Amino acid sequence: MTTCPNRAAPPLGPPAVLSARPYRPHGTARDHHPGPPRRPRRPRAGCTGAPVRDPLGALSTRFAHRLVEVLTGARPSGQLLRHTTLDCYGQLSTLVRAGTLRRTGTDERPRLGPVHDRSPSPGAVEACVRVDLGARHHVVAFRLEPRGPSGQWQCTAVEAR
Repeated sequence: MTTCPNRAAPPLGPPAVLSARPYRPHGTARDHHPGPPRRPRRPRAGCTGAPVRDPLGALSTRFAHRLVEVLTGARPSGQLLRHTTLDCYGQLSTLVRAGTLRRTGTDERPRLGPVHDRSPSPGAVEACVRVDLGARHHVVAFRLEPRGPSGQWQCTAVEAR
C-alpha cells in the first residue's frame, strides 16, 4: 500500500469506546431530560384585573357546545356516550330522533347564548343555554355530576324544548 506524499497519516490513538446505552432515535422520551420548567409565553396570572373563570363554568360551556352539535346533527351522538350515563344517553337519543333542534336550512348555524349554570349541591351542576336556530329559539338544559371511581363529570339528565 502506498501513501500519498501530500497527505498526513491520521494519528493512531486508543480505540473508540462505544456507549453501553442502546441506540434510540433522537427525541424519544427516555433521552429527554427536562430542565427547569419554561415560563408561559403569555402568562395570564401576572395580569392584574384578569377575570378568573370558574372551572365548572368552563366545563358546562364546553359540554353545552357539544350537546347542541349532537342535537342539531353536526356531531354523532356516539361521541357523547362516555360523557353521559345510560339513562341520559337514552334521553339524548330520543331528542335526536325526534329532531328537536334539527336544522331546516343548510345555511343556518345554531347560535348559543350564554350558558347559565348553577350548583345546587357540591356534587352537581345544572346548566341551561338558549339556542337560536334561524327564526326559532330553543332552550337546552342538562345536569352534570361526578361519577365512577375517577370522579369524571357525566351528564345525568338532558332536556330540550
